Amino acid sequence: MTSTTPAVDTRTADGAALQAVLLDMDGTLVDTEGFWWDAEVEVFGRLGHALRDEWRHVVVGGPMTRSAGFLIEATRADIALPELTELLNSAFVERLERGVPLMPGARRLLRELTTQEVPTALVSASHRSVIDRMLGSLGHEHFALTLAGDELERTKPHPDPYLIAAARLGADPARCAVLEDTATGVAAAEAAGCRVVAVPSVAPIQPAAGRTVVGSLEDVNLTFLRSLVREPHHREVAAATVAEPLPGPLGRAGRAVRPHSDV
Repeated sequence: MTSTTPAVDTRTADGAALQAVLLDMDGTLVDTEGFWWDAEVEVFGRLGHALRDEWRHVVVGGPMTRSAGFLIEATRADIALPELTELLNSAFVERLERGVPLMPGARRLLRELTTQEVPTALVSASHRSVIDRMLGSLGHEHFALTLAGDELERTKPHPDPYLIAAARLGADPARCAVLEDTATGVAAAEAAGCRVVAVPSVAPIQPAAGRTVVGSLEDVNLTFLRSLVREPHHREVAAATVAEPLPGPLGRAGRAVRPHSDV
């Protein structure tokens, strides 16, 4: 079930403050994007099909149904989508049981956000069963709410997950900082009108309008996130509701930066 929290009024009179931080999970907080690919290679190997390395960049960061559907079509495997997703989830969970490695800087950032009482949400395309297992390693106490891909009608790259998370936290999407590791997740966050920090894992991501790219979570702290929200935000937020089509990115030129040190 979706973890929820009562809406909290985090807005200031001038609307300039950081109101919430919304975090992707796989590849951003936990080093599991490789787990998913290994699970896909294993399952399709049992089905008699070899996966091409270039397909990895197609399936990374997306919802299970989209990735599985692409691989069925690409390999012409004789398997139904529901059966395949069950096999993939099982293979992935087997890997989780061996241990979940956190990304460098993840533990420190989560503790800082919690200590400073910044409303924080975990927003993932993974299924609820996977997220609940991950929370044992990440720590339930760090998140005001968690949102799973199988709990939404539309997930990434649509803006719905981030719009819904912001709304449940009582935050303005334009005053939310999102951390993502894939182009799919970045597209969702930008469509929602959030400030985006990209931390690429499998495939490169370039700086762009309203988007900052860093090398790892070790380059991110609360001072840095607050500085992004304080900058002028010239985006037209086209995704005002979850029913709107996915808009293209608009806004100021992005750049790759390192954060200021906390004083």
